[in-house]
Amino acid sequence: MSDSAAPSAGHPRNGSGGDAASGPAPSSPFHALADFVALPRLGGLALSADGTRLVTTVTTLDAEGKKWQPALWEVDPTGRRQARRLTRGPAGESAPVFTPDGDLLFTSARPDPGATKDAGDPTPALWSLASTGGEARLVLQRSAGIGSVAVAADTGEVAVLAATMPGADDAAADEARRTARKDAGVTAVLHESDPVRFWDHDLGPAAPHVYWLGRLPAEPAAGTPAEDVQWQDLTPDAGPPTGAGDDLTVSPDGRFVLRSEDVPDGPAGRRSRLVLTEVATGETRALVDDPLADVGAGRFSPDGLSVVCVREAASSYTEPPDYTLLLVDVATGQARDLTAGFDRWPSAPQFDATGSAVYFLADEDGRHALFRVELDGGAPVRLTRDGAYSDLQVARDGSALYALRSSYASPPVPVRLDPRATDQQPEELPSPGSLTALPGTLRELEATAPDGTRVQSWLVLPEGAGPGSPAPLVLWIHGGPLMSWSSWSWRWTPWVLAARGYAVLLPNPALSQGFGQDFVRRGWGEWGGAPYTDLMAAVDAAEALPEIDGTRTAAMGGSFGGYMANWVATQTDRFRAIVTHASLWHLDSFSGTTDAAWYWQKEFGDPLAEPKRYEQNSPHRYADAIRTPMLVIHGDKDYRVPIGEGLRLWYDLQRRGVPSRFLYFPDENHWVVTPGNSRIWYETVLAFLAEHVLGQEWQRPELL
Repeated sequence: MSDSAAPSAGHPRNGSGGDAASGPAPSSPFHALADFVALPRLGGLALSADGTRLVTTVTTLDAEGKKWQPALWEVDPTGRRQARRLTRGPAGESAPVFTPDGDLLFTSARPDPGATKDAGDPTPALWSLASTGGEARLVLQRSAGIGSVAVAADTGEVAVLAATMPGADDAAADEARRTARKDAGVTAVLHESDPVRFWDHDLGPAAPHVYWLGRLPAEPAAGTPAEDVQWQDLTPDAGPPTGAGDDLTVSPDGRFVLRSEDVPDGPAGRRSRLVLTEVATGETRALVDDPLADVGAGRFSPDGLSVVCVREAASSYTEPPDYTLLLVDVATGQARDLTAGFDRWPSAPQFDATGSAVYFLADEDGRHALFRVELDGGAPVRLTRDGAYSDLQVARDGSALYALRSSYASPPVPVRLDPRATDQQPEELPSPGSLTALPGTLRELEATAPDGTRVQSWLVLPEGAGPGSPAPLVLWIHGGPLMSWSSWSWRWTPWVLAARGYAVLLPNPALSQGFGQDFVRRGWGEWGGAPYTDLMAAVDAAEALPEIDGTRTAAMGGSFGGYMANWVATQTDRFRAIVTHASLWHLDSFSGTTDAAWYWQKEFGDPLAEPKRYEQNSPHRYADAIRTPMLVIHGDKDYRVPIGEGLRLWYDLQRRGVPSRFLYFPDENHWVVTPGNSRIWYETVLAFLAEHVLGQEWQRPELL
């Protein structure tokens, strides 16, 4: 495909994709893929103790355009001043957190200015940017790198996660074991329990440990900064596969460290519990250990006497999971349900400034809303009308809340919210993440499923779509499956397709969260049932609109959405093309090779003892029915849906003579996370759709 192609919105004849090299300037950054991948991307927020400073991470392309590089930016909480960039390290910076004194801690793999020439490549270390400004200084490093960082809100004491080799008592012993393996040419890992992999990386032999550092030195002394800090291992017995976990928080007074910890749950199963460690004694006890649930996301109250956490009731063959919030007494471990009867799935809880209420987030009707629930009783109150919220920050004086807000009309941007007002539509704070234009409009669409259930969707319409110029339609199916189309996604951005004249339908079928437990239950263990008929009902509703050309349609999806795309291909030939990314094809094979096999077998059962659901819902059993051209996409580092699923699907299509192509990424995972490969992903998808939906000649992307 030629990069000189310049597709314009509202003209599907130009739908093969590419970058505008000549002609009028595009009306939005989505018209040229080079502009799209260069858009700034915001993630994470940190608020200073006095509420005067708000910091976010902004990711942009590096100078060579080959990778995305994060940097820290300061946003004015009052909204009066423009955002300003704080860091410019060559390796980027992330995970900002303030100390009570106003210093900004962050992690970065930038080089140590005092390192010798033979120091080797730097690993993520802890750096500090003083409240008074100046250059960032290296505070803490370890040869294998630093993971999560947690700070006590009142005392400023610090705890970190760092991967440690089994049997290593200190950093020197850890380094010696790593060196011995390297010198001996050993890369093998001996596993004694599942899991062995996670998403895109192998587990073991090192595992995360929690280290207590106390108050960090104001200025580093001569020599390696790590030598100036006393490392107290609070989890000396942590070992493979998951060690001390990755969810870490510290009580405001620095007395306790709270974390979630994976423990065995029957043969080959895992569940998580909430564990509390007293720093002074090292004594560790389970604060919430429920054999029928996963427990995590714990956060302390301002006085440190209580904890709020999320309880996820274990799923089973007959029932999907359910979520609630628990309020737990730190001294006794007694817990009570804060959201009993609330038919949504709460997440990311934290206390308000006074400790009398808890804020949390939950999907509801295609939005990811902010809620408040009082500790003394009452139903949760929804504070936001539209949009999807994340990274909530609570001002310590109770004056305001801050969060990142997105929707399908906006990527994440920082906003200021009132702590109590309902039906809020907050104005965004000035930041690098704002968009100036979109190549179309967004509307909400409703359909009725065959069983009478309402199905909600988002519909993106390209510029110029109307009764006289109806747009071709792409059905885009979300992953999960227990999620929903509710927030902006850089990996699944419908506006790239809209800029080339396509309408994009984003439905929330059965199994989607945010519509009640019964809505999830409709598709539980029957992925080919209500989820499929809900999707087709949504497509019928979209095709009934005068802006839509129902004769030119395609379907696509990734992960569970890829499964559904495969299922659609076996059940109907109404679409001209199907794109399936990181998809499940052979459910029996998938259930034993994925990184979390025990989770999926709760729903589908043992494939040998209970084969029914595998036989009824596995798309591979109906491969002979496929007539629609398919584009198969898969990454070799995908351990959630292993590459074998894509290879088997590709072979089955080829053997049956189905027109198909296979876009293979040897070094990508479940997603596609590098700029070059992301651009190729979109180029290939657009070329495939142009060929089969628009009837254009196939244009192979130039770099493939």
